[in-house]
Amino acid sequence: MPRFFTENIDENNIILTGSDAVHIGKSLRMKTGEEITVCSCGVDYRCKIDSITPETVRLTLIEKKPCTNEPDIKFTLFQALPKAGKFEHIIQKSVELGVHRIVPVLTRRCVSRPNFGEFQKRLDRYNKISHQASMQSGRGIIPEVAPLVDWQTAVGMMAGLDLSLILYEEQGGKSLRDIDFSGVKQVGIAIGSEGGFDAGEVSLAVENSAERIWLGNRILRCETAPVAVLSILMFLTENF
Repeated sequence: MPRFFTENIDENNIILTGSDAVHIGKSLRMKTGEEITVCSCGVDYRCKIDSITPETVRLTLIEKKPCTNEPDIKFTLFQALPKAGKFEHIIQKSVELGVHRIVPVLTRRCVSRPNFGEFQKRLDRYNKISHQASMQSGRGIIPEVAPLVDWQTAVGMMAGLDLSLILYEEQGGKSLRDIDFSGVKQVGIAIGSEGGFDAGEVSLAVENSAERIWLGNRILRCETAPVAVLSILMFLTENF
């Protein structure tokens, strides 16, 4: 069933406008009487189409229920910024897998080094990718792609969560299966760019309570690592 998002919803007068209305009428070629799902704040509203114009789709509520597709742990991905195409791939796949928020981070070994103003101009596109991936995968929310931050800021943000993990290719870290997630509601996951993290960045994170994580001898590409880690975490926390 087609899925759309809205921030505010009046159950007695549900209306979709703008690009959503165009998509329903022109791209999907839907008709009155057909059903769609409108999601707002983690609640799914199953609706019937009453009328369609190029600007507006009016709906009647059939039933509402909490979206069951959201993990019970909020995972925030702190992704060291890779090249643009790779970052778009990471956004798409991370959202499909259940990430709650994505925070791009500028670290010492990032090959892509836009200034913060330049990155801000790309943010709308990145959030549209998150929006599209949320629709495709049946999410109950649209995960935010946050503005670019430096590593020290990212470490401070991670320190405010229940649990923080940093992926590091050097041996000595824990296996994900050894992490205790009982009582944990917010988890930060830091993953490096093409060059990974340097030792100083890892030390700063560990000094601020982050756990070092090691995935084994094989070195994963920066666009593969988030997919692998989120898949494992969703399985271990029974959120797959």
